[in-house]
Amino acid sequence: MNTIFLPLPILFFLCAMTMKSSNDQQGITLSNLKFFNSQLYFINFFGHILLFGSGLLIGITLTFFLKNFSFNFQIQHFQDQSFTLNPPSTISLSPPIPSHDHHKNQTEIPIKQDCLVINNTTSNISWNELEDFLKVPSAMHNMNEDELFWRASMFPMIGKPPFKQTPKVAFMFLTKGAVLLAPLWEKFFKGNEGLFSIYIHPNPSFNEMVYDQSSVFYDRRIPSKEVVWGENSMIEAERRLLANALLDFSNQRFVLLSESCIPLFNFSTIYNYLMNSKQTFVEANDIEGNVGRGRYRKTMKPLIQLSQWRKGSQWFQIDRFLALQVISDESYFPVFKEYCNPPCYSDEHYLPTMVSIKFWEMNSNRTLTWVDWSKGGAHPSRFIRPQVTWEFLEMLRFGSTCEYNGEMTNICHLFARKFTTNALDRLLRFAPKLMQFN
Repeated sequence: MNTIFLPLPILFFLCAMTMKSSNDQQGITLSNLKFFNSQLYFINFFGHILLFGSGLLIGITLTFFLKNFSFNFQIQHFQDQSFTLNPPSTISLSPPIPSHDHHKNQTEIPIKQDCLVINNTTSNISWNELEDFLKVPSAMHNMNEDELFWRASMFPMIGKPPFKQTPKVAFMFLTKGAVLLAPLWEKFFKGNEGLFSIYIHPNPSFNEMVYDQSSVFYDRRIPSKEVVWGENSMIEAERRLLANALLDFSNQRFVLLSESCIPLFNFSTIYNYLMNSKQTFVEANDIEGNVGRGRYRKTMKPLIQLSQWRKGSQWFQIDRFLALQVISDESYFPVFKEYCNPPCYSDEHYLPTMVSIKFWEMNSNRTLTWVDWSKGGAHPSRFIRPQVTWEFLEMLRFGSTCEYNGEMTNICHLFARKFTTNALDRLLRFAPKLMQFN
């Protein structure tokens, strides 16, 4: 083997270069290692952040889903509850009943909120919410007057109902006791079921057992209070009758009658006359003297001026819109109640004055109930048996002229008063032929 000898300077140079190369490689390795460690650190850091964010997002999504599911479940459960109008009442909310018996786990939350009942039902029971809402409470109920008037004042803003509705006439009898001429009215109503409703406001002490269960007057008494002639209790009774009649959404016309009133035509004639009328029938006259303007009280200013004071018969025939205005009136009624006391007889002035001020365009300014005031005095004439003749009844039916829906007619009165019970036999004899009952 040949040996190569290098000069010493070159040997030193090569050793230095070798050492430098070795150091450079070690430096590069350490630098790369530090860089790799830093990258690994950041990757781990962002990995934890990504993992935490994913968990948080999943948690939020699950929470929202469970809340939404719970809300939908509660809505569905609420819709499955039975809804009835049968005051007074409480709201009872209970969880659904499972297949096994867990009645002890049911909860009831009593809330004093009248006119609304939500009863527990199983989910497989179907019901119609609208029909239940339209269900009419019985004539005799347990609502107090605040509850009654609040419930009766409800009305839909949309005029056309989304269901078939047969309009009815509400016949409201303001009586001391029984409807004296009930047998005549029985013949009048016979065969017209579904087209009328009856409400009776007697003295609270009246025993209604006088009506047979087959009578149209049976079980038609409303919660009543004592009424004193000439006092504000008369208006209160009228408003009470209207409020009870308004509970039935089918009642579209409202007729106030006394126990001594009679019909002058058959049911179909009266029904069509009322339903087809474009106006209401409240008598409202401006009368000078003691029985008119003389009853006005200056303390009624500024709400009611003397020039606005009106007098008329209390026996009215009005539509649903005006009935709602009467029972919702919180302006004129309190003034009359405070300032119109005998010899100011509010039943002859309250409705004529209020209607004349606020609703005169829709009113005919006449009543459909014929009354004889020709003899003067505080009360109209009474008619006994000898006075009830065919000719007399025909005169009541066609003996005057008036305007109806813009045209003249000789049918101006549909009812008449005051007839006594001893005139009943003649009325029963004439009515079926003359008035064409049945």
